[in-house]
Amino acid sequence: MKIAIFDTHRFERKYLEAAAKEYSFELTYFEVRLTEDTARLASGFSVICCFVNDCLNSTVLTSLHDLGVKLVALRSAGFNRVDLATAHQLDLKIVRVPEYSPYAVAEHAVAMILSLNRKIPQAHARVRDSNFTLDGLVGFDLNGKTVGIIGTGKIGLVFAKIMNGFGCRILAYDPIPNQKLQEKIDIRYVALPELFQNSDIISLHAPLTPHTRHMINKEAFGQMKKGVMLINTGRGALIETQALIAGLKSGQIGFAGLDVYEEEENVFFHDLSGQVLEDDLLARLLTFPNVLITSHQAFLTQEALRNIAVTTFKNVHEFEQNLPLTHEVMQS
Repeated sequence: MKIAIFDTHRFERKYLEAAAKEYSFELTYFEVRLTEDTARLASGFSVICCFVNDCLNSTVLTSLHDLGVKLVALRSAGFNRVDLATAHQLDLKIVRVPEYSPYAVAEHAVAMILSLNRKIPQAHARVRDSNFTLDGLVGFDLNGKTVGIIGTGKIGLVFAKIMNGFGCRILAYDPIPNQKLQEKIDIRYVALPELFQNSDIISLHAPLTPHTRHMINKEAFGQMKKGVMLINTGRGALIETQALIAGLKSGQIGFAGLDVYEEEENVFFHDLSGQVLEDDLLARLLTFPNVLITSHQAFLTQEALRNIAVTTFKNVHEFEQNLPLTHEVMQS
């Protein structure tokens, strides 16, 4: 079977090729993202594979269907960019990778906390400049601090266990409390206002849905402790960016660690070093010394890339053999 792989990157190809060998799949790579303009490249393929920021709106899905595509295999967990209603109408199957490595994402969130708290980027830059002073590099002990976790699925569970190991008090919010988590560590589920009011650090691990979009907004920031640290390795649109900038300017937000950004589609995964950054909000965020931004790399470990590739092609194999699709994304 021939598979078109959109939005491919050098770091993932060896994992994709190794996993595809088991099924003798023939891979054709397209570095461009799937958009309304590039959908025509899917001609001749019954299966295409997409990444996290590829566009799968109604227009694109209709084009894919007209070109003979039967299956869209997402090599990501999120599917908020897929018009599921249109996919259902066209009988176009959508499968995903529901998990790849909760450790990768949780550990990256912790790395951002430590880097922001102990001002590692600034300290590193100073020493590289032969400046060995310590003024302005004072951090705080994590031990005894209160950490609020929004979303306690597998990633949130791993993150909670790590922060518990630092001696932190854990508060959590999730519409469906994780009983396994409560059995393993000392954690208390609370309403969002209580979590906002009492947390020194807040980490977001929730999916993006119509209910969670901009859940961290001006009103939410107003309920938080002054100087709170906010970490987002979930989805960019969980945070209202304009409100975050206002919170940083006022000092309400003491630190922000962002691995995702709500308008990342045209920026992340691209080398724009020789260009003017046209996104004014992202450019403003980059001016704050207490903001740390990474380019959606929390998932980027060897183990996660291997798991993504293996699950992706297992999904395709199930489709090829007319087996039940274990990880099919259904219209709710």
